[in-house]
Amino acid sequence: MRPVLIRGLTAAAAATLVTGLGIFAATSASAAAGCRVDYSVNQWNTGFTANMTVTNLGDPISGGWNVTWTFPGNQTITQGWSATITQSGQNVTAANPSWSTSIGTNASVNFGFNANWSGSNTAPSTFKLNGTACTGAVPTTSPTSNPTSSPTSSPTSSPTSSPTSSPTGNPGGGKVDNPYAGAKGYVNPEWKAKADAESGGSRVSNNPTAVWIDRIAAIAGTTGSSSNGSMGVRAHLDAAVAQGAGYIQFVIYDLPGRDCSALASNGELGPNDLPRYKSEYIDPIAAIEGDAKYKSIRIINIVEIDSLPNIVTNTAGQAGATAMCDTMKANGGYVNGIAYALNKLGALSNTYNYMDAAHHGWIGWDSNFGPVADLMYQTAVASGSVNNLAGFITNTANYSALQEPYFTINSSVNGTSVRQSKWVDWNQYVDELSFAQAFRTKLVSEGFPSTIGMLIDTSRNGWGGSARPTKASTSTNVDTFVNESKIDRRIHAGNWCNQSGAGMGERPKAAPASGIDAYVWVKPPGESDGSSSLIPNNEGKGFDQMCDPTYTGNARNGNSMSGALPNAPISGAWFSAQFQQLMTNAYPPLS
Repeated sequence: MRPVLIRGLTAAAAATLVTGLGIFAATSASAAAGCRVDYSVNQWNTGFTANMTVTNLGDPISGGWNVTWTFPGNQTITQGWSATITQSGQNVTAANPSWSTSIGTNASVNFGFNANWSGSNTAPSTFKLNGTACTGAVPTTSPTSNPTSSPTSSPTSSPTSSPTSSPTGNPGGGKVDNPYAGAKGYVNPEWKAKADAESGGSRVSNNPTAVWIDRIAAIAGTTGSSSNGSMGVRAHLDAAVAQGAGYIQFVIYDLPGRDCSALASNGELGPNDLPRYKSEYIDPIAAIEGDAKYKSIRIINIVEIDSLPNIVTNTAGQAGATAMCDTMKANGGYVNGIAYALNKLGALSNTYNYMDAAHHGWIGWDSNFGPVADLMYQTAVASGSVNNLAGFITNTANYSALQEPYFTINSSVNGTSVRQSKWVDWNQYVDELSFAQAFRTKLVSEGFPSTIGMLIDTSRNGWGGSARPTKASTSTNVDTFVNESKIDRRIHAGNWCNQSGAGMGERPKAAPASGIDAYVWVKPPGESDGSSSLIPNNEGKGFDQMCDPTYTGNARNGNSMSGALPNAPISGAWFSAQFQQLMTNAYPPLS
């Protein structure tokens, strides 16, 4: 059972309990070994979410493990993850999942559960690993002679409850307010190789880009894939450590019924595959990211782009409504899936979650702006704590201009506001920076902490080149004024697929503006948004007409031409012509 979505609940209103206990870990009774478990709880009036981290301090365990304990009260587990959890009365056993049967020396495993309670929610006093209890230190005598430690309760936050908390092993000694600040970004060697193979590509190939985990197979790595790369999550983390990178970026992107309003980025999981999403996708990713060998690096997770805004803007009663979006709203798959991902990934000591917040050309209208922010807050609460989020990202894999230098939302032509132009169409924003800063303010007013930061994907929103305007238009017609003044050269702000005329934008940069944690390249330049025509594939990716340059549009783009480049491959595959165009039209220009 998920936490009830209680509107107005904040992190300060939720009780939090953190307990540090020792548990013995050994392959035989005579082994001189020990282990530590951290048991953290995010609690509300009738339920709680618990996260457990077990660290083996002694000899390696292989062939399986289980952790047992006894609840002192009437706590009843309703759902677990990253372990097979069974309960009989007050006695609980958490056994290893099939993909995590060993615990190496100084390695950790993570699992957790949701539970109900009433009366009191006191932590268990003793834990046992493979039948043996311990204080958490390596014993020098028989482990059975060591008394178990008593739990300690504290009203202070758990390691994931505050961006200023200090779990061990994190860069700088704890979670930081801005994970991009003062840190070197990971350069994906697979993307770099493709960029370097392009004429002039070496000018940009050393920029950090995100790694997209867009299907279950991508976790372990794939061979013969037509999109993205072949390295798995662990291989990328190993490479990041070898590079001495301070941070690495992953896109978490495999929701059931994914991208319900489009087809080019549909995924492998059907609308009712939430259990698979949890056990086969999120749990393995969390297990890898939680490996102690990666604690020196800040792991940034961009969580499920193009998801929650669809539940507001593309369901029944909206011009762009689709049956799949109605289904995902009704079954709660998006909200519950994202809440689960935030909970599992946010529990790790060196991870930073940023949830996708669309872009100004999607939710910049009052009818969308507030409802989307409200849904994001409800989803964060459902994850167990709003502090499972470091912030939000806008313009992911999109083209909205960072700033329009020659007009603002307050500009007018002969007394007519630019909001009345066909391009702006009564939107409250004309560029992405002003939108991101305003949306951050709205999110804080919803109940998120003031420490949240925003990211803006600037990989393809530079709009330079010879077609870039150099001054404001002198036209007295508001439509002509806007069209001649705007640097965003798209036909319509709703166009999103392989846009003709686009260029690379600001290079990745930490803390570039107030409230902005970083400009980032989450969509690696040169990776296609979708195919121009149907291309059969085994990755669950369909054909969307918005990627067809001959398509005349739909209600979501004002029945305008798509503006897409021709001859594009499937989503995520390398698109050389696009990469060359992005370099040619880069702004700031490439040297």
